[in-house]
Amino acid sequence: MIYTKQVRTLWHDTDANRELSPSGYLKIMQETANDQLHDANFDLDTVMRDRMRMGFLLSRIAVRIYQPLRARESIESQTWTVEPHGLSFDRCFRLLRGGEPVAEAYSAWGLMQLDERRLVRADEFAYPVTSEEKILPAEVPLRFRVPPTGEMELAGERRIVYSDLDYNQHMNNTHYPDMLCDFTPKILHERVVGFSLSYLREAAHGHTLAVFRAPYAGADGARGWLFRTVDEAGETCLEALLLTEKRKETT
Repeated sequence: MIYTKQVRTLWHDTDANRELSPSGYLKIMQETANDQLHDANFDLDTVMRDRMRMGFLLSRIAVRIYQPLRARESIESQTWTVEPHGLSFDRCFRLLRGGEPVAEAYSAWGLMQLDERRLVRADEFAYPVTSEEKILPAEVPLRFRVPPTGEMELAGERRIVYSDLDYNQHMNNTHYPDMLCDFTPKILHERVVGFSLSYLREAAHGHTLAVFRAPYAGADGARGWLFRTVDEAGETCLEALLLTEKRKETT
């Protein structure tokens, strides 16, 4: 089933251009998914984690932002699950303003049995909500090629601190889009119109990530930056694509 809730955007989720930050979109989407499971008496904390000892881990997500959102806008947030298969539990999202989509997303999740540290197959888990058809956001690939680290520019380092953490003791996945913006040249003059994230390894508290980047130019004219974050052990934690367009200057 498609789950819908009314949301009001927050001033504190907007950026220096008074628009919802890229991470702000993920927060709204994922809170809506959390609410769907909570309303189905399947709370992520009290039921899944504490009783069943399971947790969802985000593997990939592609987000397309069609129109910017500003503070205190009333919008409709929708989410629904896609029929799971193998080790993949997929979920879609859509944000609407006045009935028109302003953002859409497609995501793929793994389900972890926490005590055994193993991934749970779809046929081992009874989802408490029914599934709908999937959507793929326009112009944002779920899979993309990132150049080898040696062919990318070292943009800087990012230490994982308390304010990044969630209950899993690693950097919350919703923080990554804004973090990537910190390493995007001339970001105040750019608007993020989409992003695709591939989470490969957890970034734990106290770790320092090296952030590498390379310019991206798509065959369809899309442009932006490719990123890779690498931990102190040399392991890739994240591969990402951030799509941007030049912001129109206002007078």
